[in-house]
Order: sequence, then C-alpha cells, then structure tokens
Amino acid sequence: MSPCATIAVTDAAPRDDLLTQTGLPARGAGAVLVIACGALAHEVLALKQINGWDHLDLTCLPAIWHNHPERIVPGIREAVERHRSTYKTIFVAYGDCGTGGLLAQTCDALGVEMIAGPHCYAFFDGLDRFTSREETTSFYLTDFLTRQFDAFVWRPLGMDRHPELVPLYFGNYERLVYLAQTDDLALDHKARDCARRLGLDYERRLTGYGDLATALGAL
Repeated sequence: MSPCATIAVTDAAPRDDLLTQTGLPARGAGAVLVIACGALAHEVLALKQINGWDHLDLTCLPAIWHNHPERIVPGIREAVERHRSTYKTIFVAYGDCGTGGLLAQTCDALGVEMIAGPHCYAFFDGLDRFTSREETTSFYLTDFLTRQFDAFVWRPLGMDRHPELVPLYFGNYERLVYLAQTDDLALDHKARDCARRLGLDYERRLTGYGDLATALGAL
C-alpha cells in the first residue's frame, strides 16, 4: 500500500503525527494536483481555504522524509506517475530539500514544475530575501517544525538521552530563527523554548506563506 493512501482527506488541518508517518492522499476532484512535503500540508490547506482554490487537490509524502532525503525523489516520481492520468497539471511543492539537485532534474524529466528554492525556509522567507541574508549561523524553524521539534530534531539527534550532544551539534550556531506562518502565541512560546534548549539566541519573523502562496496562486 502506498504511504499516501491511508488518511481520509478533509479541509481541516491534518494531524501532524499522521503527516509525519504516512502523508496525505489526493481527492481526485480538482484539475491541479499539488504534491507536497507533509510539513507543508497545513499551509497548503490554509491557502486553499483562504483563497477558495477549489481547483487544487493536495497529496503529501511523509514529512519525516525531511530526515531521509534519499526517499524524496523516488517518492515524487511514483506519485507523479500514479496521478498523471487523473490531473491536467501536477505541481511539486518541495524545495531541493537535500536531494543535491536530483529533485529538479527528476521534475524536468517528468515534465512537472516545482517551487524554487533550496528548502521551505527559503520560500517561506522569500527566496530573494533569504539568499541575501547569508545567515550561516542561524538555525530555522517553521510552524510545523516548531510543533514537531522533538520528533524531528531533539530525539533523532539523541539529545533527549544525551544533552551533552547539544554543543556538538549546535555549537556553531548563534541564533534560532522562527519563520512564523501564523501569528500564534503558543507556537512563539514553544519556539522560544526550543532556542533555550539549544542555547541559541531567538528571533521570530512573521513571514506568512511567502513564495508558497505566490507559486500556488500562479496555478
């Protein structure tokens, strides 16, 4: 069974634990299919609702593939081939995401477009702004990654069991930058706590949906 075929789709925000493990299936109702990282599902669904984009359907690959970029290209290829006959247009809402350019090459070969940028931090912040900042000592969180900090960062790196590893992994960082898609005080508090646990200075930027909104709006 496909990892994207086990969750009933609604316009409500999907549960993060399901997005992390299994992704999100397509409805088959719209003219355009967006294939996205599960870490973007909340944002894509919010933009659909805000803008009334009923022509867009969404399917997501498991968000945990952030930690396994070697799975992204085969997953995108399989999803495109599986849905190609159902949709007039398919759009890939991923940055490069650690694939070393292979995702862009694969999308070109498949004849589908993808969003520009190395990762979601860049297109949420705005690719031009992100590139101009050159913040090599900043560690980034989004809304999703703030909610899932323990599952994506703290536990996979073993810092829950060995807190002495924190300076080993994050000693070269100076600041945690929370790129906020929503103005959520609870998430702000959680991101601040993440910075405290990592021993980093804290900055919050309310970016909204950035270039993701622009790219989806063009569809």
